[in-house]
Amino acid sequence: MKILISNDDGFRAEGIVALYNALKDMADVEVVAPEHNNSAKSNALTLHTPLYVNRADNGFRYVNGTPADCVHIALTGLLGYRPDLVISGINNGANMGDDTLYSGTVGAAMEGYLFGIPAIAVSQIDKGWAHLDAAASTVARMVQQMMQQSLIGPRPWLLNVNIPNLPLAQIKPPKVCRLGRRHAAEPVITQVDPRGQTMYWIGAAGAAMDDSAGTDFHAADQGHVVVTPLKVDLTEHDHLQAWSQTCARLWSQDGA
Repeated sequence: MKILISNDDGFRAEGIVALYNALKDMADVEVVAPEHNNSAKSNALTLHTPLYVNRADNGFRYVNGTPADCVHIALTGLLGYRPDLVISGINNGANMGDDTLYSGTVGAAMEGYLFGIPAIAVSQIDKGWAHLDAAASTVARMVQQMMQQSLIGPRPWLLNVNIPNLPLAQIKPPKVCRLGRRHAAEPVITQVDPRGQTMYWIGAAGAAMDDSAGTDFHAADQGHVVVTPLKVDLTEHDHLQAWSQTCARLWSQDGA
């Protein structure tokens, strides 16, 4: 099996190194990752500046672009073959609830999914890389079981996985959950630079607003590996008819 690994923390991040080491003996693994930290870049592609690919001393290839850039370039010519699985991570900190909309980790995995390849975004719930070896072993076990059950094939799927920072023996079995919701982000932080201009820093993410049973936040608090199947279709299907009637009424009132 052939696996493409990327991330959003950069090609030298501890998480991607641990993931590669956990998978390299069970598959043909290639790493194409950002040169620098690209957290919160979501699905962004670089369209107005050139991208360059270099190979690091550890054999990983790195790109001066976003996580989605890395996977896109890899799948459209760099690799020269189609991988069976795309894995993004292991991210330094959780990607749950509303975080998934901003996450570069999820964005890289989603790029693989958009090309029709099964993809997994993997994060540790707490920052700091505690028990990273256990998280990497958990991913390797999941991939091995998926291979044995023939889940990795031509039908694409996209999973968002968050793993608690616990010793392997203390990590509870995977629990499939829906995304929770966060409160609005904290206020923007302002500072004055040495030239007297005001700088703005995006505030911290809001606290969990919906962390009830069945959400990723709830399962994470209980020490489970949290698995959330994702989809890309943003259409509000339940309200299509209502909006159709509303638009017809607005058009009619406009006198057209």
